[in-house]
Amino acid sequence: MPERNMNHLDKQQVQLLAEMCILIDENDNKIGADTKKNCHLNENIEKGLLHRAFSVFLFNDENKLLLQQRSDAKITFPGCFTNTCCSHPLNNPSELEENEAIGVRRAAQRRLKAELGIPLEEVLPEEIDYVTRLHYKAQSDSIWGENEIDYILFVRKNVTLNPDPNEVKSYRYVSKEELKELMRKAARGEVKITPWFKIIVEAFLFKWWDNLDHLSQFVDHEKIHRM
Repeated sequence: MPERNMNHLDKQQVQLLAEMCILIDENDNKIGADTKKNCHLNENIEKGLLHRAFSVFLFNDENKLLLQQRSDAKITFPGCFTNTCCSHPLNNPSELEENEAIGVRRAAQRRLKAELGIPLEEVLPEEIDYVTRLHYKAQSDSIWGENEIDYILFVRKNVTLNPDPNEVKSYRYVSKEELKELMRKAARGEVKITPWFKIIVEAFLFKWWDNLDHLSQFVDHEKIHRM
C-alpha cells in the first residue's frame, strides 16, 4: 500500500506492523513468516495469507471476565470491545515452540504485560490454559483485516492492571449477565465488538464459563473449529 496511506495512522501502532508473525497453513503448520502489516492487508488475506494468533480470557476470583475496549489508535478494529487480550506469537525461538503450545502461552504473557500492564510474574505461561483453536476471517475496513488460527487461552487469577492507553481505551470485569447486555447493545449497534469475540461468545464462551472448575472436558487440541 502507498506509504501516504500510513500517514494518518498512530506512530506507535505503525512500529508494531514490522513485527514478524508466524505464517501457517490451514492445519496450523508453520510455513514461514511475514510482517504484521502484510498479514493484515486484505489484499494478502484474499490470496490466502494465514497467521497464528491467540485470544486470552482472564477471570478473577469472582469468576468475572476482564474485557477491554481497544484503543482508537489501533489499526484493526479500533474502539471495539473484546476479550482480555488478543495478539500474535512472533517468529522467534521462544514463541515458535509448539510443545504444549508453550510458545503461544509465552506470547500471551508478553502481551498481557504490554497491553494491560500485568506484571510478568503475576501470570506465568504454565498458569495459562490452552483450550482449543479456531480459524476465522474478518475485514476491519477496506484495507485491513484478519485471517488467523486463534488459540483460545484461559487464565484464572487476580491481577494488577496498569493498561497502556495506546492499546486499551477502557477495561472492566463483567458477569455473564453484563456480557449478555453488552452483546445486546452490540446487536443494536450501540457499541462495537471484535468479530472473533462475537464468534467465541456465541459459539462457546458461556458453556466454558459455566464450567471453569471443569474446563478439561472442553480441551481439544486436535480440532481447529472453522468459523
